[in-house]
Amino acid sequence: MKRTITQFLTQWLGSSDRQPLVLRGARQVGKTWLVRHLAEQSGKRLIELNLEKRPEYAALFASNDVQQILLNLSTVAGHTIDAEASLLFLDEIQAAPDLFAKLRWFAEDLPTLPVIAAGSLLEFLLAEHSFSMPVGRISYAYLEPLSFEEFLLASNKEPLYHYLHKYNFEYDISPTIHEQLMTVFREYLLVGGMPAVVASWIKQRSLENVNRIQQNLLSSYRDDFAKYKGGIAMERLDEVMMSVPAMLGQKFVYSRVNRDVQSSSVKQALSLLEKARVCYRVQGCAANGVPLAAELHEKYFKEIFLDVGLCSAALGIGLQQLNSISEIILVNEGGIAEQVAGQLLRTIFPPYIQPALYCWNRDEPGSSAEVDYVIQHGNKVIPVEVKAGSTGSLKSLHLFMQAKKSSIAVRINSDYPSKMQQNYVLLSIPFYLAGQIHRLLDFFEAD
Repeated sequence: MKRTITQFLTQWLGSSDRQPLVLRGARQVGKTWLVRHLAEQSGKRLIELNLEKRPEYAALFASNDVQQILLNLSTVAGHTIDAEASLLFLDEIQAAPDLFAKLRWFAEDLPTLPVIAAGSLLEFLLAEHSFSMPVGRISYAYLEPLSFEEFLLASNKEPLYHYLHKYNFEYDISPTIHEQLMTVFREYLLVGGMPAVVASWIKQRSLENVNRIQQNLLSSYRDDFAKYKGGIAMERLDEVMMSVPAMLGQKFVYSRVNRDVQSSSVKQALSLLEKARVCYRVQGCAANGVPLAAELHEKYFKEIFLDVGLCSAALGIGLQQLNSISEIILVNEGGIAEQVAGQLLRTIFPPYIQPALYCWNRDEPGSSAEVDYVIQHGNKVIPVEVKAGSTGSLKSLHLFMQAKKSSIAVRINSDYPSKMQQNYVLLSIPFYLAGQIHRLLDFFEAD
Protein backbone atom coordinates (compact mmCIF):
# COMPACT_ATOMS: atom_id res chain seq x y z
CA MET A 1 0.00 0.00 0.00
CA LYS A 2 1.13 3.54 -0.69
CA ARG A 3 2.67 5.47 2.21
CA THR A 4 3.39 9.17 1.85
CA ILE A 5 6.63 8.83 3.83
CA THR A 6 8.04 6.85 0.88
CA GLN A 7 8.82 10.11 -0.92
CA PHE A 8 10.85 11.31 2.06
CA LEU A 9 12.75 8.02 2.24
CA THR A 10 13.48 8.11 -1.49
CA GLN A 11 14.87 11.63 -1.14
CA TRP A 12 16.97 10.51 1.83
CA LEU A 13 18.33 7.59 -0.18
CA GLY A 14 19.43 9.84 -3.01
CA SER A 15 20.82 12.62 -0.83
CA SER A 16 24.52 13.46 -1.12
CA ASP A 17 24.77 14.18 2.62
CA ARG A 18 22.78 11.12 3.70
CA GLN A 19 23.26 9.87 7.27
CA PRO A 20 22.15 6.57 8.85
CA LEU A 21 18.40 6.84 9.38
CA VAL A 22 16.56 5.72 12.51
CA LEU A 23 12.93 4.87 11.76
CA ARG A 24 10.74 5.35 14.81
CA GLY A 25 7.19 4.17 15.35
CA ALA A 26 5.00 1.78 17.32
CA ARG A 27 4.93 -1.96 16.77
CA GLN A 28 3.10 -3.05 13.61
CA VAL A 29 2.82 0.38 11.97
CA GLY A 30 4.73 -0.93 8.93
CA LYS A 31 8.39 -0.05 9.51
CA THR A 32 9.83 -3.35 8.22
CA TRP A 33 7.54 -3.43 5.18
CA LEU A 34 8.46 0.16 4.39
CA VAL A 35 12.21 -0.56 4.31
CA ARG A 36 11.73 -3.67 2.18
CA HIS A 37 9.54 -1.69 -0.20
CA LEU A 38 12.17 1.07 -0.40
CA ALA A 39 14.88 -1.43 -1.32
CA GLU A 40 12.67 -3.01 -3.98
CA GLN A 41 11.57 0.31 -5.40
CA SER A 42 15.12 1.69 -5.58
CA GLY A 43 16.75 -1.49 -6.87
CA LYS A 44 18.99 -1.77 -3.81
CA ARG A 45 20.06 -5.18 -2.52
CA LEU A 46 18.60 -5.45 0.99
CA ILE A 47 20.76 -6.76 3.84
CA GLU A 48 18.21 -7.28 6.62
CA LEU A 49 19.31 -8.24 10.12
CA ASN A 50 16.68 -8.79 12.81
CA LEU A 51 18.62 -8.42 16.06
CA GLU A 52 15.76 -9.64 18.23
CA LYS A 53 15.37 -12.91 16.35
CA ARG A 54 19.11 -13.34 15.81
CA PRO A 55 20.95 -11.60 18.69
CA GLU A 56 24.22 -13.23 17.60
CA TYR A 57 24.29 -10.83 14.65
CA ALA A 58 25.42 -8.10 17.04
CA ALA A 59 28.88 -9.73 17.12
CA LEU A 60 29.32 -8.85 13.44
CA PHE A 61 29.73 -5.24 14.54
CA ALA A 62 32.29 -5.85 17.30
CA SER A 63 34.96 -3.92 15.41
CA ASN A 64 34.90 -0.16 14.91
CA ASP A 65 36.45 -0.74 11.50
CA VAL A 66 33.61 -0.51 8.97
CA GLN A 67 35.58 -2.46 6.39
CA GLN A 68 35.84 -5.34 8.86
CA ILE A 69 32.12 -5.02 9.55
CA LEU A 70 31.43 -5.06 5.82
CA LEU A 71 33.54 -8.21 5.45
CA ASN A 72 31.60 -9.86 8.29
CA LEU A 73 28.29 -8.93 6.69
CA SER A 74 29.43 -10.23 3.31
CA THR A 75 30.41 -13.55 4.88
CA VAL A 76 27.00 -13.96 6.55
CA ALA A 77 25.12 -12.79 3.45
CA GLY A 78 27.03 -15.21 1.25
CA HIS A 79 27.97 -12.60 -1.32
CA THR A 80 30.24 -9.58 -1.64
CA ILE A 81 28.40 -6.45 -0.57
CA ASP A 82 28.57 -3.52 -2.94
CA ALA A 83 27.99 -0.56 -0.61
CA GLU A 84 26.48 1.73 -3.24
CA ALA A 85 24.11 -0.95 -4.54
CA SER A 86 22.96 -2.18 -1.12
CA LEU A 87 20.76 -1.12 1.79
CA LEU A 88 21.61 -2.27 5.31
CA PHE A 89 18.58 -2.67 7.58
CA LEU A 90 19.13 -3.22 11.31
CA ASP A 91 15.71 -4.24 12.57
CA GLU A 92 14.84 -4.38 16.28
CA ILE A 93 18.07 -2.58 17.08
CA GLN A 94 16.96 -2.05 20.69
CA ALA A 95 17.93 -5.71 21.25
CA ALA A 96 21.59 -4.73 20.66
CA PRO A 97 21.93 -1.22 22.17
CA ASP A 98 25.67 -0.89 21.54
CA LEU A 99 25.04 -1.00 17.79
CA PHE A 100 23.22 2.30 18.02
CA ALA A 101 26.44 4.09 18.98
CA LYS A 102 28.27 2.41 16.09
CA LEU A 103 26.00 4.00 13.50
CA ARG A 104 28.36 6.98 13.49
CA TRP A 105 31.10 4.87 11.91
CA PHE A 106 28.92 4.29 8.86
CA ALA A 107 28.29 8.03 8.54
CA GLU A 108 31.97 8.86 8.84
CA ASP A 109 33.79 5.95 7.20
CA LEU A 110 31.28 4.31 4.82
CA PRO A 111 28.80 6.97 3.71
CA THR A 112 28.16 5.16 0.43
CA LEU A 113 26.24 2.40 2.26
CA PRO A 114 22.73 3.54 3.20
CA VAL A 115 21.78 2.29 6.68
CA ILE A 116 18.34 2.21 8.31
CA ALA A 117 17.75 1.14 11.91
CA ALA A 118 14.34 0.49 13.45
CA GLY A 119 12.80 -1.06 16.53
CA SER A 120 9.35 -1.41 18.06
CA LEU A 121 10.60 -0.52 21.56
CA LEU A 122 13.30 1.84 20.41
CA GLU A 123 12.06 4.67 22.61
CA PHE A 124 13.19 2.82 25.74
CA LEU A 125 16.70 2.61 24.33
CA LEU A 126 16.77 6.29 23.41
CA ALA A 127 15.37 7.39 26.78
CA GLU A 128 17.71 5.33 28.94
CA HIS A 129 20.85 4.87 26.85
CA SER A 130 24.19 4.47 28.63
CA PHE A 131 26.32 4.78 25.49
CA SER A 132 27.57 7.84 23.63
CA MET A 133 24.87 9.00 21.24
CA PRO A 134 26.09 9.59 17.65
CA VAL A 135 24.93 13.21 17.74
CA GLY A 136 25.05 14.84 14.32
CA ARG A 137 25.77 11.49 12.64
CA ILE A 138 22.24 10.09 12.39
CA SER A 139 18.82 11.35 11.33
CA TYR A 140 15.32 10.33 12.33
CA ALA A 141 12.00 9.63 10.64
CA TYR A 142 8.68 9.02 12.36
CA LEU A 143 6.04 6.60 11.10
CA GLU A 144 2.40 6.75 12.18
CA PRO A 145 -0.51 4.45 11.31
CA LEU A 146 -2.08 5.14 7.92
CA SER A 147 -3.68 8.56 7.68
CA PHE A 148 -7.18 8.86 6.25
CA GLU A 149 -5.68 9.96 2.93
CA GLU A 150 -3.45 6.88 2.86
CA PHE A 151 -6.53 4.83 3.73
CA LEU A 152 -8.21 6.27 0.63
CA LEU A 153 -5.27 5.19 -1.51
CA ALA A 154 -5.29 1.70 0.01
CA SER A 155 -9.02 1.53 -0.72
CA ASN A 156 -8.41 2.32 -4.41
CA LYS A 157 -10.08 5.72 -4.02
CA GLU A 158 -7.39 7.74 -5.78
CA PRO A 159 -9.86 10.24 -7.33
CA LEU A 160 -11.10 11.14 -3.84
CA TYR A 161 -7.51 11.42 -2.61
CA HIS A 162 -6.62 13.85 -5.41
CA TYR A 163 -9.87 15.74 -4.83
CA LEU A 164 -8.87 16.46 -1.22
CA HIS A 165 -5.49 17.79 -2.34
CA LYS A 166 -7.13 20.22 -4.77
CA TYR A 167 -10.08 21.38 -2.69
CA ASN A 168 -10.25 24.97 -1.47
CA PHE A 169 -13.04 27.17 -0.18
CA GLU A 170 -13.74 28.70 -3.60
CA TYR A 171 -16.37 26.09 -4.43
CA ASP A 172 -18.79 23.81 -2.62
CA ILE A 173 -18.34 20.08 -2.25
CA SER A 174 -21.22 18.25 -3.87
CA PRO A 175 -23.44 16.12 -1.61
CA THR A 176 -22.46 13.02 -3.60
CA ILE A 177 -18.72 13.51 -3.04
CA HIS A 178 -19.22 14.52 0.59
CA GLU A 179 -21.21 11.37 1.28
CA GLN A 180 -18.63 9.19 -0.48
CA LEU A 181 -15.86 10.66 1.65
CA MET A 182 -17.86 10.36 4.87
CA THR A 183 -18.71 6.75 4.06
CA VAL A 184 -15.03 5.87 3.72
CA PHE A 185 -14.26 7.92 6.82
CA ARG A 186 -16.83 5.92 8.77
CA GLU A 187 -14.93 2.77 7.72
CA TYR A 188 -11.70 4.40 8.87
CA LEU A 189 -13.17 4.93 12.34
CA LEU A 190 -13.57 1.18 12.73
CA VAL A 191 -10.69 -0.17 10.66
CA GLY A 192 -8.12 2.47 11.59
CA GLY A 193 -4.68 2.75 10.09
CA MET A 194 -2.74 -0.30 11.22
CA PRO A 195 -1.41 -1.82 7.96
CA ALA A 196 -2.35 -5.46 8.70
CA VAL A 197 -5.90 -4.44 9.58
CA VAL A 198 -6.27 -2.22 6.52
CA ALA A 199 -4.94 -4.96 4.23
CA SER A 200 -7.47 -7.43 5.64
CA TRP A 201 -10.35 -4.98 5.21
CA ILE A 202 -9.42 -4.14 1.62
CA LYS A 203 -9.10 -7.81 0.63
CA GLN A 204 -12.01 -9.37 2.53
CA ARG A 205 -14.31 -6.57 3.73
CA SER A 206 -14.94 -8.62 6.85
CA LEU A 207 -15.41 -6.71 10.11
CA GLU A 208 -15.08 -9.99 11.98
CA ASN A 209 -11.57 -10.48 10.57
CA VAL A 210 -10.78 -6.83 11.24
CA ASN A 211 -11.78 -7.19 14.87
CA ARG A 212 -9.82 -10.43 15.23
CA ILE A 213 -6.62 -8.80 13.95
CA GLN A 214 -7.19 -5.74 16.12
CA GLN A 215 -7.65 -7.89 19.22
CA ASN A 216 -4.47 -9.78 18.31
CA LEU A 217 -2.61 -6.48 18.04
CA LEU A 218 -3.90 -5.37 21.44
CA SER A 219 -2.72 -8.71 22.82
CA SER A 220 0.71 -8.25 21.22
CA TYR A 221 1.05 -4.92 23.02
CA ARG A 222 0.20 -6.68 26.25
CA ASP A 223 2.83 -9.33 25.46
CA ASP A 224 5.37 -6.51 25.16
CA PHE A 225 4.68 -5.40 28.73
CA ALA A 226 7.18 -7.95 30.01
CA LYS A 227 9.90 -6.18 27.99
CA TYR A 228 9.27 -2.78 29.56
CA LYS A 229 11.79 -1.65 32.12
CA GLY A 230 10.41 -0.27 35.36
CA GLY A 231 9.09 -3.21 37.35
CA ILE A 232 5.43 -2.29 36.79
CA ALA A 233 2.92 -5.12 37.20
CA MET A 234 1.41 -6.24 33.90
CA GLU A 235 -2.11 -5.81 35.23
CA ARG A 236 -1.33 -2.16 36.00
CA LEU A 237 -0.12 -1.55 32.45
CA ASP A 238 -3.22 -3.25 31.10
CA GLU A 239 -5.48 -1.13 33.32
CA VAL A 240 -3.84 2.06 32.10
CA MET A 241 -3.90 0.98 28.45
CA MET A 242 -7.63 0.30 28.60
CA SER A 243 -8.26 3.54 30.51
CA VAL A 244 -7.04 5.65 27.61
CA PRO A 245 -10.03 4.83 25.34
CA ALA A 246 -12.36 5.27 28.33
CA MET A 247 -11.07 8.81 29.03
CA LEU A 248 -10.84 10.12 25.48
CA GLY A 249 -11.51 13.83 25.26
CA GLN A 250 -11.15 14.30 29.00
CA LYS A 251 -8.38 15.26 31.37
CA PHE A 252 -6.48 12.09 32.21
CA VAL A 253 -7.01 11.46 35.92
CA TYR A 254 -4.80 8.85 37.58
CA SER A 255 -7.37 7.98 40.24
CA ARG A 256 -9.92 7.00 37.59
CA VAL A 257 -7.67 4.15 36.43
CA ASN A 258 -7.83 2.39 39.78
CA ARG A 259 -8.77 4.15 43.00
CA ASP A 260 -6.98 1.50 45.05
CA VAL A 261 -3.60 2.10 43.41
CA GLN A 262 -1.13 4.89 44.11
CA SER A 263 -1.02 7.63 41.49
CA SER A 264 2.76 7.25 41.17
CA SER A 265 2.31 3.68 39.96
CA VAL A 266 -0.29 4.72 37.37
CA LYS A 267 1.90 7.63 36.29
CA GLN A 268 4.87 5.33 35.74
CA ALA A 269 2.78 2.84 33.79
CA LEU A 270 1.42 5.61 31.56
CA SER A 271 4.96 6.86 30.91
CA LEU A 272 5.99 3.38 29.77
CA LEU A 273 3.01 3.10 27.43
CA GLU A 274 3.85 6.48 25.94
CA LYS A 275 7.43 5.35 25.34
CA ALA A 276 6.07 2.26 23.59
CA ARG A 277 3.88 4.59 21.52
CA VAL A 278 0.73 2.73 22.51
CA CYS A 279 -0.73 6.11 23.46
CA TYR A 280 0.17 9.76 23.03
CA ARG A 281 -0.08 12.75 25.33
CA VAL A 282 -2.04 15.88 24.45
CA GLN A 283 -0.36 18.38 26.74
CA GLY A 284 -2.07 21.47 28.06
CA CYS A 285 -0.34 24.75 27.27
CA ALA A 286 -0.83 28.49 27.58
CA ALA A 287 -1.00 28.94 23.77
CA ASN A 288 0.36 32.48 24.03
CA GLY A 289 2.76 31.97 21.14
CA VAL A 290 5.19 29.61 19.48
CA PRO A 291 6.74 27.29 20.30
CA LEU A 292 3.74 25.80 22.07
CA ALA A 293 6.00 23.80 24.40
CA ALA A 294 7.40 27.02 25.91
CA GLU A 295 4.51 27.39 28.40
CA LEU A 296 3.08 24.05 29.45
CA HIS A 297 0.36 23.32 31.98
CA GLU A 298 2.18 20.31 33.38
CA LYS A 299 -0.72 18.99 35.45
CA TYR A 300 -3.27 19.15 32.65
CA PHE A 301 -3.11 16.64 29.82
CA LYS A 302 -5.25 14.22 27.85
CA GLU A 303 -4.33 10.97 26.13
CA ILE A 304 -5.21 9.50 22.76
CA PHE A 305 -4.64 5.95 21.61
CA LEU A 306 -2.17 4.87 18.94
CA ASP A 307 -4.94 4.13 16.45
CA VAL A 308 -8.65 4.86 16.18
CA GLY A 309 -9.42 1.35 14.91
CA LEU A 310 -7.70 -0.25 17.92
CA CYS A 311 -9.51 2.26 20.10
CA SER A 312 -12.87 1.29 18.60
CA ALA A 313 -12.01 -2.38 19.14
CA ALA A 314 -11.10 -1.73 22.77
CA LEU A 315 -14.43 0.05 23.28
CA GLY A 316 -16.39 -2.69 21.50
CA ILE A 317 -17.73 -0.41 18.77
CA GLY A 318 -19.13 -2.09 15.63
CA LEU A 319 -20.22 -0.82 12.23
CA GLN A 320 -23.85 -1.38 13.16
CA GLN A 321 -23.44 1.41 15.73
CA LEU A 322 -22.15 3.84 13.12
CA ASN A 323 -24.65 3.51 10.29
CA SER A 324 -24.97 7.27 10.38
CA ILE A 325 -21.95 9.51 10.78
CA SER A 326 -24.01 11.71 13.11
CA GLU A 327 -23.94 8.83 15.58
CA ILE A 328 -20.25 9.47 16.28
CA ILE A 329 -21.54 11.92 18.87
CA LEU A 330 -23.09 9.00 20.76
CA VAL A 331 -19.83 7.06 20.93
CA ASN A 332 -17.99 7.65 24.17
CA GLU A 333 -19.50 11.14 24.41
CA GLY A 334 -17.70 12.19 21.24
CA GLY A 335 -14.33 10.93 22.46
CA ILE A 336 -13.79 8.91 19.27
CA ALA A 337 -14.12 12.11 17.24
CA GLU A 338 -11.40 13.78 19.30
CA GLN A 339 -9.27 10.63 19.03
CA VAL A 340 -9.40 10.49 15.24
CA ALA A 341 -8.84 14.23 14.89
CA GLY A 342 -5.74 14.02 17.09
CA GLN A 343 -4.48 11.00 15.19
CA LEU A 344 -4.86 12.84 11.88
CA LEU A 345 -3.22 15.98 13.23
CA ARG A 346 -0.17 13.87 14.11
CA THR A 347 0.16 13.00 10.41
CA ILE A 348 0.51 16.64 9.27
CA PHE A 349 4.03 16.88 10.68
CA PRO A 350 6.96 16.34 8.30
CA PRO A 351 8.43 12.82 8.72
CA TYR A 352 11.62 14.20 10.28
CA ILE A 353 9.77 15.96 13.15
CA GLN A 354 8.42 14.02 16.09
CA PRO A 355 4.68 14.77 16.29
CA ALA A 356 3.46 16.51 19.43
CA LEU A 357 -0.10 17.50 20.31
CA TYR A 358 -1.25 20.33 22.56
CA CYS A 359 -4.53 21.60 23.95
CA TRP A 360 -5.56 24.75 25.82
CA ASN A 361 -7.45 24.94 29.06
CA ARG A 362 -8.49 27.63 31.52
CA ASP A 363 -9.60 26.59 34.96
CA GLU A 364 -11.12 29.62 36.62
CA PRO A 365 -14.20 29.67 38.89
CA GLY A 366 -17.22 30.31 36.70
CA SER A 367 -15.12 30.62 33.56
CA SER A 368 -13.48 27.30 32.80
CA ALA A 369 -12.81 26.51 29.16
CA GLU A 370 -10.94 24.05 26.96
CA VAL A 371 -9.99 23.96 23.29
CA ASP A 372 -9.40 20.43 22.03
CA TYR A 373 -6.17 21.13 20.11
CA VAL A 374 -3.90 24.05 19.33
CA ILE A 375 -1.44 23.80 16.45
CA GLN A 376 1.43 25.91 15.18
CA HIS A 377 0.94 27.30 11.70
CA GLY A 378 3.97 29.34 10.71
CA ASN A 379 4.42 31.77 13.59
CA LYS A 380 0.76 31.63 14.60
CA VAL A 381 -1.16 29.57 17.16
CA ILE A 382 -4.35 28.15 15.64
CA PRO A 383 -7.06 26.71 17.93
CA VAL A 384 -8.79 23.58 16.61
CA GLU A 385 -12.14 22.58 18.04
CA VAL A 386 -13.53 19.10 17.31
CA LYS A 387 -17.27 18.47 17.16
CA ALA A 388 -18.57 14.95 16.68
CA GLY A 389 -21.67 15.99 14.75
CA SER A 390 -22.36 18.87 12.39
CA THR A 391 -23.32 21.30 15.15
CA GLY A 392 -22.25 22.10 18.69
CA SER A 393 -21.47 24.94 21.07
CA LEU A 394 -18.26 26.89 20.52
CA LYS A 395 -18.26 28.68 23.89
CA SER A 396 -14.71 27.66 24.80
CA LEU A 397 -13.43 28.61 21.37
CA HIS A 398 -15.02 32.06 21.67
CA LEU A 399 -13.35 32.54 25.05
CA PHE A 400 -10.00 31.52 23.59
CA MET A 401 -10.29 33.90 20.65
CA GLN A 402 -11.28 36.74 22.94
CA ALA A 403 -8.47 36.04 25.42
CA LYS A 404 -5.76 35.62 22.78
CA LYS A 405 -6.99 38.31 20.37
CA SER A 406 -6.66 35.74 17.58
CA SER A 407 -8.07 36.23 14.10
CA ILE A 408 -8.57 32.69 12.78
CA ALA A 409 -9.77 29.38 14.20
CA VAL A 410 -10.58 25.92 12.83
CA ARG A 411 -13.47 23.60 13.61
CA ILE A 412 -13.38 19.94 12.56
CA ASN A 413 -16.75 18.19 12.30
CA SER A 414 -18.87 16.05 9.98
CA ASP A 415 -20.50 18.92 8.10
CA TYR A 416 -19.61 20.49 4.75
CA PRO A 417 -16.66 22.89 4.65
CA SER A 418 -17.53 26.51 5.36
CA LYS A 419 -15.94 29.85 6.14
CA MET A 420 -17.66 32.17 8.60
CA GLN A 421 -16.75 35.72 9.59
CA GLN A 422 -17.68 36.92 13.07
CA ASN A 423 -15.28 38.62 15.47
CA TYR A 424 -12.81 36.21 13.88
CA VAL A 425 -12.72 33.88 10.90
CA LEU A 426 -13.88 30.33 11.56
CA LEU A 427 -12.80 27.75 9.00
CA SER A 428 -15.00 24.70 9.40
CA ILE A 429 -13.69 21.53 7.74
CA PRO A 430 -14.97 17.94 7.74
CA PHE A 431 -12.85 15.21 9.32
CA TYR A 432 -11.68 14.01 5.93
CA LEU A 433 -9.91 17.34 5.28
CA ALA A 434 -7.94 17.36 8.55
CA GLY A 435 -4.78 16.32 6.72
CA GLN A 436 -5.06 19.43 4.51
CA ILE A 437 -5.35 21.89 7.39
CA HIS A 438 -2.07 23.72 6.76
CA ARG A 439 -2.72 24.05 3.01
CA LEU A 440 -6.23 25.36 3.64
CA LEU A 441 -4.95 27.90 6.17
CA ASP A 442 -2.33 29.01 3.65
CA PHE A 443 -5.02 29.36 1.00
CA PHE A 444 -7.20 31.47 3.27
CA GLU A 445 -4.31 33.74 4.30
CA ALA A 446 -3.35 34.26 0.66
CA ASP A 447 -6.94 34.98 -0.38
